[in-house]
Formats: sequence, structure tokens, C-alpha cells
Amino acid sequence: MAMTVRQKLAIASWKAPQEGNIYGKLTLDATEALKYLAWLRETSGEKVTITHLVGKAVAQALQHAPKLNGVIRFGSFVPRQTIDIAFLVALEEGKNLAKAKVCDYDQKSVVDVAKELRELAERLYSGKDENFNKSMGPLKFLPTWIIRPLVKTMGYLSSVLGLSVPALGVEAYPFGSCIITNVGVFGLDEGYVPPTPFAHVPLYVLIGALKEAPWVNERHELEVRPQLTITATIDHRYMDGAQGGVLAEHVRKVFADPWALSGLEGHPEAAADAV
Repeated sequence: MAMTVRQKLAIASWKAPQEGNIYGKLTLDATEALKYLAWLRETSGEKVTITHLVGKAVAQALQHAPKLNGVIRFGSFVPRQTIDIAFLVALEEGKNLAKAKVCDYDQKSVVDVAKELRELAERLYSGKDENFNKSMGPLKFLPTWIIRPLVKTMGYLSSVLGLSVPALGVEAYPFGSCIITNVGVFGLDEGYVPPTPFAHVPLYVLIGALKEAPWVNERHELEVRPQLTITATIDHRYMDGAQGGVLAEHVRKVFADPWALSGLEGHPEAAADAV
């Protein structure tokens, strides 16, 4: 059976771990998030999902954790000028993966991001993404032993030096500041993203499945609420556990009051009045 491009890349890029990573897990009360997303869908007509909201929360958190928004070049930390986030998109019924990158994520609304990601995904599904076609096309015919040095070199040129190679469909900083993937849509409660060597990304976020579970509320009472677990894989060279706590704090803040993203004072009633 012939290998898919995804399998070839996985084999070619795999290596035993050499750098230390931090692994973090965050379980969030999704009650207000789900109300907010339902309101956005109703008022905008756009299919806004939990993935878009998590991306927004991560983008805002990166504003407060600037040491994660950069790249290590020639042994020194070089900050990025923008907060760009890449999402993994499953193609061919999961046989292959592609990425859809949203630039200046922190400057865009959740609805704007939902629209942009939808358009990017549609282009990938329809086979009209020229960069993806250029980069994946040759890999179908190359053996893994050739792919290994190729992706390593291209990854360093694009993700570390910020160079583009148009002929191969490689753009500068193709994976941005962070990679987010949602396995919850496949029914998985949680997991951790393994670092992709050629991406040179310091932060990987995985979104698990939404599920109802016991929760101790603000009155210290036990009740059932919708909950979401997200996990992070962080390159230890960029930040430590204490700084990771800053990241978690701001993600929690967005989920506790997502209405603030639309300036609605933290109450669904305010959203109703704004319609």
C-alpha cells in the first residue's frame, strides 16, 4: 500500500526528543463560551465554533506572553511583529493534513476569523490552494530519505530565517506563532501535540471534546456543566512554568467572560439588547 504524503512527512521528520518541553492541561467551564458562540452564529450567520474562540483566547494570551511569540535564530530569541496562528485541516478523510494560517489573529474578531478560516479550508478542500499543491506535489513521488533533508532545510529557511520559496509553495513563517488542532471533533477527550521539527513553533495547542461533567460552581456547589479540556506543548527554551501560568490565566479569562470580546459587559442580556 502506497504511503500518503502525511505518512511520509511523519516518518521523514521524526526524531528522538532532544529539547525539553513543558506539557500543560487546562479544563475550562464552557457554559458562557457556548452561549456566546450561539449568539455570534445567530447575529452574524457565520458558523462560529469553539475552535475559533480558543484561537482568539490563545492570541490574546500571547499578547501577555511575548516570549512565546518569536523564534530562536542563531542562538538568540527574535520576537515576531505579529501574532499569527496556524490550524491543522484534515484532508482526504484524514489521510493528509494541511495548515490554514490566520495572520494578526489578535486584531480580528471571532467572526472575522471564522469567515477567513472557512474560506481557507474551502480552498484546501477544493484543491485550489496553490501553495499547498506546490509543496505537496513533489513529496508524493520522493522517498522519505530525500524528504528528510529537504523539509529540514526548507523548514529552517522559512520558519527560522523567514524566507519564502515560491517555486515550492513555501511562505515565510508558514506556521506563525502557534499551531492549533482540534481532536475533539473526532471524539477524543484530550491529548498532546508532538512538536513538528521543521515548523520551529514554540507553542502547540490541542482542543479536546466538549462534554458535560461535574463542576464546583462559584457557590461551592456541585453541578453538571459543559467542559472543555485544552492542552499545550511548549518549547522550554522560550518560557518556563510560571510564564505558562500567565498563558493559562488569560485563556481562563476569555472563557469566563467571552462577552467582553464584543464589549457586552459580560452578560447575555446585554447581547440580547444589542441585537
